[in-house]
Amino acid sequence: MLKVALIAIAILIVLVILVVAVGYALPVGHVASSQATLHQPADAVFATLADVSHFPDWRKDVAQVDVLSTNPLRWREHGSSGDITFVVVESVRPVHLLTKIDDRSLAFGGTWSYDFVPNGTRTTLTTTERGEVYNPLFRFMSRFVFGHTATMEGFLRALAARMGS
Repeated sequence: MLKVALIAIAILIVLVILVVAVGYALPVGHVASSQATLHQPADAVFATLADVSHFPDWRKDVAQVDVLSTNPLRWREHGSSGDITFVVVESVRPVHLLTKIDDRSLAFGGTWSYDFVPNGTRTTLTTTERGEVYNPLFRFMSRFVFGHTATMEGFLRALAARMGS
């Protein structure tokens, strides 16, 4: 019985070392995109994304938003991913919005770009994440367990529901 327990512990230790080693071998940065067609004009979609104080109304992962400044727009989201501060880097209404994580104390960082292509009463929104994952264990999990697009796809589903799509 003791021998089986020691073998199981040894296997577990080897697996953890392997996961961390693979995490170290992965690049810190990644680029991932996701796209959705929404049944609203680009200006309405843009306005929804620019109205960060109402994120808790339609994003289940956000419990509260504190607007920290309006020029540039800077806010802190409190939610399932912890407290994350963001800032708008570029805003060209209604075709482009670029935000970035504005907190260097997190295990991750990067930017989210929103590009709007109007098509009558519809809008195709492409979201591109240029992310960085600093912790090798999180890097492994992000790449092989959660996937780089999981958060974006959840965000786009919530946005589509908000926009009636």
